[in-house]
Amino acid sequence: MSRMISPAIATLLDRLIDRMASTELGLTAHELGVGGYVLDRLLAGDAPEAAEIVAGLQKIVGEGTHAVATEAQLEAHAREPWFTSLARLVAEGVYANPGNGGNRNAASWDVIGYEHGLPEGPDGPPPSRPLPIRRLDADQLDFDAIVVGAGAAGGIVAHSLAQAGRTVLLVERGHERGYAEGGYRDHLRNQRYARYGMNTDPALEGNPRIGIDPEGRAVVARPYEWAYHHSAGGVGSGTTVFGGLAWRFHPDDFRMASRYGVPDGSSLADWPIGYADLEPWYDRAENDIGVSGEAGNPHEGHRSRGYPMPPLPRRLAGDRLAEGARRLGLDTFHPPLLVNSVPRDGRGACIECGSCVGFQCPSNAKNGTYATAIPRALATGRCHLITEAMVTSIEHDDTGQVSGVRLVQPQADGSMVATSVRARLVVVSAGAIETARLLLASRSDFYPNGLGNDHDQVGRHLQGHTYPTAFGLFDDEVHSSRGPGVTIATCDYNHGNPGVIGGAMLADDFVMPPIMFWENALPPALPRWGAEAHRFMRDNYKRVLQVKGPVHEIPNPDCRVTLAALTDRCGMPVAHLHGTTHPETVRTARFILGKAKEWIEASGARAVWGAEPRLHMSAGQHQAGTCRMGLDPRTSVTDSYGRVWGHENLFVCDASLHPTNGGFNPVLTIMAMAFRNADHILRST
Repeated sequence: MSRMISPAIATLLDRLIDRMASTELGLTAHELGVGGYVLDRLLAGDAPEAAEIVAGLQKIVGEGTHAVATEAQLEAHAREPWFTSLARLVAEGVYANPGNGGNRNAASWDVIGYEHGLPEGPDGPPPSRPLPIRRLDADQLDFDAIVVGAGAAGGIVAHSLAQAGRTVLLVERGHERGYAEGGYRDHLRNQRYARYGMNTDPALEGNPRIGIDPEGRAVVARPYEWAYHHSAGGVGSGTTVFGGLAWRFHPDDFRMASRYGVPDGSSLADWPIGYADLEPWYDRAENDIGVSGEAGNPHEGHRSRGYPMPPLPRRLAGDRLAEGARRLGLDTFHPPLLVNSVPRDGRGACIECGSCVGFQCPSNAKNGTYATAIPRALATGRCHLITEAMVTSIEHDDTGQVSGVRLVQPQADGSMVATSVRARLVVVSAGAIETARLLLASRSDFYPNGLGNDHDQVGRHLQGHTYPTAFGLFDDEVHSSRGPGVTIATCDYNHGNPGVIGGAMLADDFVMPPIMFWENALPPALPRWGAEAHRFMRDNYKRVLQVKGPVHEIPNPDCRVTLAALTDRCGMPVAHLHGTTHPETVRTARFILGKAKEWIEASGARAVWGAEPRLHMSAGQHQAGTCRMGLDPRTSVTDSYGRVWGHENLFVCDASLHPTNGGFNPVLTIMAMAFRNADHILRST
């Protein structure tokens, strides 16, 4: 790549960077280290569009116009893809964290008012190697239970079984990480903004999927790319980097088909259980795992008691939105969070840092399973955790009875070794895409279509959450970079909306680091380069707030997971993702976007904008539905406790069970279901 940077290109590049990074911040591109950052990316080739950018520069040099210096001249090229890509690299050099190579000493952050709030500096602790792999011992090949996936559900199931006296093997394909091992603040490589990689698993190489790009084309996707629809991996899985919004589903979320009917082409269905069945387990999840919040949601079903911790403080955005809600007559309250607002169980309270969601917590205040259920499971002495281990199939005996799993672990010499492990029962908690993939891959003469798939239901009804988002610009400061950032919500639009099916909870959002703000929050007509854009960042980073919500998606039976011919590094067929959500989801999303804009306008914004919802697959956020539970084996994969039809000792326990996914973040429902299903397993096996 370095041979492609001729002296003429280097000269042109310097001039373009000076114009694009005309920051209006009182800082030059040189002072921020932008030129070095961009050049490093182009020479290293790790910018996805590096070759395209160099080709665009070469074209201008060939035309003899490399003395371009004015914004008027730049306009001639501003809409070309290579120019857009270069402008993004320049913005990274200006606004991303210093550890990326630009933004020396976080200088731009000081000017725009972003406060990272970390105890170690803007990048957190230096990145270190993951903790050692937890391996399977040769003499530990027989367990009462194997739990596949150490996430929100798997960690709770493992703890519940081990606490009750069962021996448990908890298998995680990712790493075990503490804050120092993987929670560092790389603003370009994190779970929510993964430009060049991410701070969660799986490994970027050897773990592809066949996905659908934004244009609807099938592509081979790496784990950090949009088409992959990635859900965080590692011990604790998504709970290591979640924001922790801990909602109970609305009572009507469990009976969508009964309330609204079934739209043509959809697979909308009622749950086989109702809110009352899950309420005791919601209560247990809130109190055993730890939720901060306040009573006052008038749309919530009955609750046995209040939250165990008070809510986190309300900030400027919440105060401003409360004024608008009063004008509109909306009921609002503090959103519940799986975050310590006070010290609890030997761990600290939230320190209100400015980069919560997408990163691990510097004060260990997030109540993910990595900090709660999994350590408790290990403390029993009956739970054995192994990491970087891939379960490639579920095995059965010569009668078809599930007998254990086949798993693969890397060795010190880089080889992969496969082992069969026996168990009296197997619980699959690998996330909606990977759980379906594992059941489909567990093919045999007994089960030629995979386990639980006699009626072609495994992998169908894949869904997530469409997130219509509205931004508003105010005359004074409405945004503080003190985290977590979510401080006010309403559930007035979850149901009962004229002309649409379902709805969504609406809330303000987590703190957006500056480079994410640049990418996602700038007004659509604003150029993404030059003085005007940087002036907007300087003047308005703290004057913009956002309102968004997860729309209750209408499932489509043709939105699904199948197996591809392509295999991963363990020799297992990779997931092939197909389809989109249902058109009714888009109608509801447009309605919700309108309500979000209306709320912001009523709160005093002088400008409001938001991207128009479109039909697409949204399984990267809160994926669910691929092994739905039900009452009929012909239309579902499991019974109401996650037991796979036709198998006494095979269970699914994660969001793939959800017939529908609610108009809320689903993690508390996943946890409640895990407590409920584990209790049933203990009573019935």
